[in-house]
Amino acid sequence: MLNVAMLSKWHVHAEGYAKQIKEYGANITCVWDEDAQRGAAWAAQLGAEFEPNLDTLLARGDVDAVACNAPTAMHKEILIKAANAGKAIFTEKALAPTVAECDEVAAAVTVNNVKFCISMPWRCRPETLYAKKAIEEGLLGDITLIRIRNAHNGASANWLPEYWYDEKTACGGAMMDLGCHPMYGVSYLCGKPKRIASMFNSITDRAVEDNAVSLIEFENKCIAVVETALVSFKSPSSFEVYGTEGTIIDREGQPLMLASCNLEEPNNGFAPVTDLPAALPNPLTMFLDACTKGTPIVFGLEAARNLSELLEMAYVAHKQNVVAGFHEE
Repeated sequence: MLNVAMLSKWHVHAEGYAKQIKEYGANITCVWDEDAQRGAAWAAQLGAEFEPNLDTLLARGDVDAVACNAPTAMHKEILIKAANAGKAIFTEKALAPTVAECDEVAAAVTVNNVKFCISMPWRCRPETLYAKKAIEEGLLGDITLIRIRNAHNGASANWLPEYWYDEKTACGGAMMDLGCHPMYGVSYLCGKPKRIASMFNSITDRAVEDNAVSLIEFENKCIAVVETALVSFKSPSSFEVYGTEGTIIDREGQPLMLASCNLEEPNNGFAPVTDLPAALPNPLTMFLDACTKGTPIVFGLEAARNLSELLEMAYVAHKQNVVAGFHEE
């Protein structure tokens, strides 16, 4: 049986991950948390041991893998230690707030040859997989614009914990959290970014942004609009891909719609897509399968780095009020 250690309950998805690990049939042997009181209470709830010292936990023989739900600012230190201890790693996004930190983690993961998976559930969606296939097969022609919106009312309705807005630990606000999903989505679909502009603000007057938009130009000339917020009531997730010869529209709760002049029977209007690919296993299941069955992990270090690259420069663009370039000499 796979033995997993839970590293912090800071992230709002931590409890859900613990439940999923148990339902999978893996064993949660121990818990570490930067907040010892919170960690001890959670360990008791899980029927696991609480270990206040991270190094001691990582030296245990009954820990094969770790699930990291710690503050983003702590990821680098924690994950390098986990990799050096030979533990397989599942981590919440973002891997780190900067590319430099991602590269340090990647070096430790690579040299120790440990499994690594980051949580990117939108990469598992049939709609995302279909869009990728349609782009690669030329169904949409040249891709001109992609727009993805992902938002909720966690800040305006006050159901997120207050520590969520601590820039020192969270490393950002809405874009560093909920904005990860559209960010890694456009990275997956568009490739290498060229330049980025951002406009962030705080509707609730907290220390970090709760309302954010980034505009990204990619090397393939596609422009991406990434929208996220923690102050939107009943905001349906939106996913749009526009090309010179076709368009894909995805609205939450509605079928994926396609218009294309490259079909065997050209479709000048929109029609629902009936041949969606199967969904991939969700990221945690993908990780657990990789640990127990040796199956592949679809999004690992490269995808994690690409996401952090977009996030890092999105904040540079916002804070400096500039259009920030990537890969500049």
